[in-house]
Amino acid sequence: MQVRAGDGSVCRPPGRGPLDDDPVVFSLSAPRTRSLLALAATVALAVPPLLLAPPASAAVANGGFENGTLTGWTRSGATAMVSSGAHGGRYAARVGGAGAADSAITQTFRARTGERRLSFWYDVSCHSPAARSWATAGLRDNTTGVTTTVVRKNCTEGRGWEKASTAVRPGHSYTLRLAHHCDHHAAHRSFTRYDDVQLTADPLTRIDTDPFTNSASQHATVVEPDTFASGNTVIAVAQNGRFFSGGASGLGWARSADGGVTWTHGTIPGITVYQGGPFSRVSDPSVGYDARHGTWLTAGLALNSTSSGVIGAGVTVSRSTTDGVSWQNPVRAVGFDGPNYDKPWITCDNTPTSPFYGRCYIEVDNNSAGNRILMSTSTDGGLHWSAPVTPSGAPSGLAGQPLVRPNGTVVVPYSANGSAIRVFNSTNGGASWSGTSLIASVSAHTVAGGLRAIPGISSAEISASGRIFVAWHDCRFRANCTANDIVYSTSFDGVTWETVRRVPIDATTSGVDHFLPGLGVDHTTSGSTTRIGLYYYFYPVANCTSTTCRLQVGYISSADRGVTWTTATTLTGPFPLSQIANTNQGRMVGDYISTSIVGGRAVSAFPLGAAPTTGQAFDEALYTAGPLTVG
Repeated sequence: MQVRAGDGSVCRPPGRGPLDDDPVVFSLSAPRTRSLLALAATVALAVPPLLLAPPASAAVANGGFENGTLTGWTRSGATAMVSSGAHGGRYAARVGGAGAADSAITQTFRARTGERRLSFWYDVSCHSPAARSWATAGLRDNTTGVTTTVVRKNCTEGRGWEKASTAVRPGHSYTLRLAHHCDHHAAHRSFTRYDDVQLTADPLTRIDTDPFTNSASQHATVVEPDTFASGNTVIAVAQNGRFFSGGASGLGWARSADGGVTWTHGTIPGITVYQGGPFSRVSDPSVGYDARHGTWLTAGLALNSTSSGVIGAGVTVSRSTTDGVSWQNPVRAVGFDGPNYDKPWITCDNTPTSPFYGRCYIEVDNNSAGNRILMSTSTDGGLHWSAPVTPSGAPSGLAGQPLVRPNGTVVVPYSANGSAIRVFNSTNGGASWSGTSLIASVSAHTVAGGLRAIPGISSAEISASGRIFVAWHDCRFRANCTANDIVYSTSFDGVTWETVRRVPIDATTSGVDHFLPGLGVDHTTSGSTTRIGLYYYFYPVANCTSTTCRLQVGYISSADRGVTWTTATTLTGPFPLSQIANTNQGRMVGDYISTSIVGGRAVSAFPLGAAPTTGQAFDEALYTAGPLTVG
């Protein structure tokens, strides 16, 4: 990050003369010589501040502004070139600051083959509340008519240069608008500098695809992933080949041995009839690692088709003792005794000093008994599981996620059937479980377009000290509940919970709807330096329909336990709901996603839809954008 140089520009009322501290401004018509560096678009280089910036792709004209002019850009309001404090190289564009309320530079371009991400750097000097002056940037896809807000009313005075980026699609025409608004107050120094606008290759990696071809399910579809990391190994598991009426043809796995950079993938054997097993379908995968026994464990909900419909027969656990390279046929862990089970989750106690080190836990609910919650344990690497135990008071709910504190206490936040997030715990290794207490009520905006986004299903993680973080989508901070934010609460002991906070992805007046969070917490950090990474889905416009809704994935992070957050980044281009699996509860990417942090960087896996090109009905695959920087 560059040290800010004194641009000294002031947002002045029209007609006011120059001030003594105005910057040196170069003539917009006087071209300057620019040196070019021959860099491949797929290689990211750390360029020292005194060297020339990497040039923008030729699809964006004069994106680095190194010819000292705004050639290639259409200007409105107050715009200029500055020669001090550029992000890279010598020059940057300055927008705002000379008596205009709204100033902007715009450029229309077409993304070329292989170019899938637009990025730029911006540095805001607003000296006033964001309600008066701000930076904003938008990208209109002229091919589809959809506009993405890349920077949302940002007044981050004193933070220096920040990077913004968004996905683009090769062959599409785009118009980029880099703007600044100021309030005509003479005392408010207000402008934004922009630099290094460029197109680069797609940072997304496709890590799992649907290999099945059975006629009854939808191909090619991958939905509902979970991830877990141990050391540099990251495992993601997901449903492959989703059925409309529930479950999938099988479970796929994806493995990275280098912290989420490169991946291999395959299918977990022995569960469904399509994988050499006895069950008609499988659903609700989750994955964990048992450090004491050196074993990866994947839980799945085995389903049977009956005359009365599809039921959850019980929970299977598939084991890998080869660090996720290969997987054994499953063991039957919980159920298989008649009732309809739902939403299992698995975790293990991996703290060597814990009195229950090496004990693993499964949460599941008995849907036939009104979603009665059950807990089961294993002490031998998932080979055998105890008879399930009901927490005190026989609570009703679903989607509980066991988390183990360093002292061995297990904390289980869960959805009280969509109305609230509640929690219970065990201090004796799962021999018994407490009654429940409230984390927070849930107020959720119904996600538009018929997308499957169940209220109250949370994403839960834990820090090195044992502080629990629970995130979910909620509309409590939006007037009239018109859209959802991602919100969260934390607790040091799993009993007393802090007031619900909002993740500041954008303004509460933005009209953007956020949902399906995947929260990751760095297990090596704690206290005021706890590092958090958050992936999430969103609609740029909450008020949309099944034909107009466009789904995207975003990312935001914090390096100080959520006191401050980075600027949110859009990771994917918008895609229509028709490109993802259909179910009897709506179009589906999953009831949950997940994030793991490895080596201080956040790794997630998320389904994306694309126009099919293989003759199948869908091209919904599993992708990763990681590893991404945290904080």
